[in-house]
Amino acid sequence: MSLGTLDRTPPPFFRQGPSALTKLTFFSALALLLMVADTRFQITQPVRAVIATVLHPIERTLLVPVAAWEGGSDYLVGLQKALTEADAARRDLARQAERSLRLEQVEADNRRLRALLELRPALTVRSLAAEVLYDAPDAFSRKVVIDRGATHGVAIASPVVNEAGVLGQVTRVYPLSSEVTLLNDKDAAIPVLNTRNQVRSAAFGVRNGMELRFMAGNADVQVGDLLSTSGVDGIYPPGLPVARVTLVDRKIDTSFARIVLEPVALSDAVRYVLVLEPVGMQMPAKPEPVPEDTKPAPRKGGRR
Repeated sequence: MSLGTLDRTPPPFFRQGPSALTKLTFFSALALLLMVADTRFQITQPVRAVIATVLHPIERTLLVPVAAWEGGSDYLVGLQKALTEADAARRDLARQAERSLRLEQVEADNRRLRALLELRPALTVRSLAAEVLYDAPDAFSRKVVIDRGATHGVAIASPVVNEAGVLGQVTRVYPLSSEVTLLNDKDAAIPVLNTRNQVRSAAFGVRNGMELRFMAGNADVQVGDLLSTSGVDGIYPPGLPVARVTLVDRKIDTSFARIVLEPVALSDAVRYVLVLEPVGMQMPAKPEPVPEDTKPAPRKGGRR
């Protein structure tokens, strides 16, 4: 190895130069000078602007995951809140709908009760207000049960009416309830009067309504005639609407006409009724027959 290739520089320990204290003093003074100059003359502002511009895309890129995390959290929280509010709104809407239905029902009941109250002064017999509880369980008849019975003064054969007209007649009485046979029951019958020509007849119940029976083919009955109670049976007060004629079929092969009626009081929508006292209960009792042995003997003889 030649001597020219040897490194003759002294090791760091032996290097000569400014001391550490000198370097500290210099750089401290330089930093202080730069701070004062920057504060005074804003000499580093362009450098800061350049560095901020260069680092802005990097900052935006690094903020993407943070924004995604925060946005996802906000979306989930908002979705859960929206679902909760929607569920609460549906429950509130259901409550309002139920309240509205109850209000409509109450208004309808009030209208019916007012109509019954207006009807009572027009009746010449005593009446008792009652509420329909339910339909009778017999599927082959048209009967309803009301909440008034023997303890309230209800009697067998009492007429039952509402604001539209006659509904039926009490056929069974219990202590706290009664059974009412409707006019469209197959066993129902009621004497009626045609208000147009004052002709009396009898109406009978059928499955889907009522009909006039045993009417001649040339009888004076027209579609639209209103039939009311005639009052000849001693049960129904006269003048109560019963039914209206809807069909008159004058068959050639028979001497009787087929006359179909529709009751004016719709039994399917009735809730409140009036139970009337039978007319016969208000009539004076018939005088008892006088025994033959107590009758005065007829006078004999003639004029002298």
